[in-house]
Amino acid sequence: MAEEIEATIKVLGEAIAARDASAVLKIEESLHYADLAAIYQQLYDEDDRHFFLRTLSPERFAEFLPELPEDLVEESLNHFKPSQQREILQATTDDDRVDILQDVSDVTRHRLLGLLHKDEEELTRTLLRYEEDSAGGRMTTQIGRIPVDLTLQQALDALREVQEDTESLSRIIVVDDSSRPLGMVRLRDLAFGNRSGHIRDILRPVEQSILATADQEEAAHMVSKYDLVLLPVVDESGRLLGAVTHDDAMEILEEESTEDIERIAGLTGEQSEAGYLNTGVLTHFRRRFLWLLGLAFLAISSGYVMLRFEPVLDSVFLLSLFMPMVIAAGGNTGGQAATMVIRAMALGELDSGNALRVAWKELRLGLLLGLLLAVCIAAAAIFVLPAFRPAMPPGISYAQLGLSVAVALAIQVTASTLIGSLLPLWARAAKLDPAVIAAPAITTIVDVSGMVIYFTTARALLGL
Repeated sequence: MAEEIEATIKVLGEAIAARDASAVLKIEESLHYADLAAIYQQLYDEDDRHFFLRTLSPERFAEFLPELPEDLVEESLNHFKPSQQREILQATTDDDRVDILQDVSDVTRHRLLGLLHKDEEELTRTLLRYEEDSAGGRMTTQIGRIPVDLTLQQALDALREVQEDTESLSRIIVVDDSSRPLGMVRLRDLAFGNRSGHIRDILRPVEQSILATADQEEAAHMVSKYDLVLLPVVDESGRLLGAVTHDDAMEILEEESTEDIERIAGLTGEQSEAGYLNTGVLTHFRRRFLWLLGLAFLAISSGYVMLRFEPVLDSVFLLSLFMPMVIAAGGNTGGQAATMVIRAMALGELDSGNALRVAWKELRLGLLLGLLLAVCIAAAAIFVLPAFRPAMPPGISYAQLGLSVAVALAIQVTASTLIGSLLPLWARAAKLDPAVIAAPAITTIVDVSGMVIYFTTARALLGL
C-alpha cells in the first residue's frame, strides 16, 4: 500500500510540473488529505504551489489545511478569494478553525473572523480566549450531547438533527439541567436498545473530565491512560464546554514528544511545525547557537581543572590515556539516567516528591555499573597495558595505576548517574521544564566533575 501511495505521489509531482490540471485533479481525488498536505510541503517552487492550490476546491482544501505546518497556513489561504476563504472556514470543524486562526497574523485573523456568520464568529472568538496549548484551546464543541431525561427514541431524534455538525457520535455525553456531564452512552446502545427506555438507565458515569485551562499534555495523557474516545472539557463550575478527541490527543503527544526531544538535544526557541527541509538555515542557527555558546563557556572550566592538576599529569603522563574514557563514561551514564527520569516524568510516573527514592535507586545502580566497569578497566590496565611497554615513572606499578583509574571510574560513574537522575527533578521543583536539563548540559557538567574526581583520586592513590 505504501509503495502504491509513493508511486501516486511521484506521478502527481510530474503532473504538477507539466501543469496538467486534469491529471492533477484526478490524482488528488484519489489521495487522502494528509498525503496532499505532505505533497504541498514538498513543493518548494512558488508557481508549483500556486498551481497545486488552483486545482483544489474550497471543500477539498478545507480537509487538508489543518494538516499544514503553521508557517504555510496563511500563505496557502491567501491563494483563495475571500468568498472561498469563507467556504473553507465554514467547512472546517470548530477546533481546526481555531487552530488555523491561531497560526495566522493578527490582521489576517481579524479579517477571517469577519467572514464568518455571527454565531460561528462568537463561538470561534470564545474558543480563541483559551491558550493554544490548553485543553480548551484544543477541544471541539461539535460533540454529541443529550439531556438525561430523554428516552432512547427522543435522543436519536435529537442527534439526527445535529449529525452533520457533529465531529464524532461514537460517544455521546449526557448532561443535567445545568449542562454538567453525568455520563456517556454509546451510539450502538441507542441504536439497539429499547427505544422506550430512558437514557439515565443506560448511561455510564463520567469518571474523567478536565478543566479547559489545564495543559493540553495533561489532557492527552488522560485520553491515553484511560483509553478514552473523547475527554469532556469543563469550566470552573463543572459545565460541559466541549471535548478533546483521541485524534487530537495523538497530535498533542506527538508535539510534546518532539518538543522534549529537541530540548534534550539542546535546541532552544519555539518548536517549528515545518519539516526539516522547510525550516530556514537562520532558524536552525538561532535555535542551536546560544545553547552551544553557553556550553562552550562552561567547558572552559574543564581546561581550568587541567591547569590546576598539571603537575599530576606531568608526573604520570600515562594518566592521559584513561582520562577520556573516565570522562565519557560519566557523560554516558549521566545522560542515560536523565533520559530515563525525564521519560518517567513525562508519563506521570515521577515528580519532585520522589527525589529521595530516585536518588537511592540510581545511587545503587550507578555503584553497580561503576564497580563492574572499574574491574574491567583495572584488568586491562594491569594485564594488557604492559604488553605495549609504555614509559612508567619510578615507584609506580601497573597495579597502582590500574587501581587509581578503577577507583576514579567507579566514583565518576556513580556520581554522574546520581547527578543525571536528580537534575530533571530539581528542574521540576524550580518550575522549569525538565527537558531543559538536556544531555549536552549534563555531559558538560560531568566532564568538569569527572576531571576533578580523576586527578584527585590519582594524586591521592599514587602519592603525587
